[in-house]
Amino acid sequence: MQDTLDNLGHAIKTALPSAIMGHEVAHGELTVLARAADVVKVATFLRDDPACQFVCIIDVTAIDWPGREQRFDVVYHFLSPRLNQRIRLKVQTDEVTPVPSLIDVFRGADWFERETYDLYGVLFTGHPDMRRILTDYGFQGHPLRKDFPLTGFVEVRWDDEQKRVVYDKVQLAQEFRNFDFLSPWEGTDYVLPGDEKAKTEGKGS
Repeated sequence: MQDTLDNLGHAIKTALPSAIMGHEVAHGELTVLARAADVVKVATFLRDDPACQFVCIIDVTAIDWPGREQRFDVVYHFLSPRLNQRIRLKVQTDEVTPVPSLIDVFRGADWFERETYDLYGVLFTGHPDMRRILTDYGFQGHPLRKDFPLTGFVEVRWDDEQKRVVYDKVQLAQEFRNFDFLSPWEGTDYVLPGDEKAKTEGKGS
């Protein structure tokens, strides 16, 4: 299986030398790295070439690497039912450079690309309806970015009296806790509330 996937990666690279930057096989899966500008050409090849036949798009998502200049890996997963194989396609982009939409090649990319835009802020050109799909009306920011705050400033709810959606400031049920980042296996170097007896018994033994 490893050799089969590796040979497929080499074949794709040979067929599209200017579009494919490399490939790797890990954990029984083939990943192909392509140039973002050529993603439509690569996806069309993966769908139509007899050696590939990846006719089903399974998912489109992203990975955020905030310390990298091109901080996003846009990740596509395809399936070939006829060959019983899967492939992962990756392209890289930044916060402002859009990636060509695959909607003309795979109609099923529609909501996947909208979700990737909504949660990560990755832009897709050529998409007919590039709106948010999971977050609320007027939501600001992209919640799966690693620099997104852990708590928001407003929350949305339906108000029965006003018969409309309203935004309120977030009311936290408890104060922010200060995390010491100590190992839970080694224990703390201070006594937690309620643990006084356990600490005393530990010293006595």
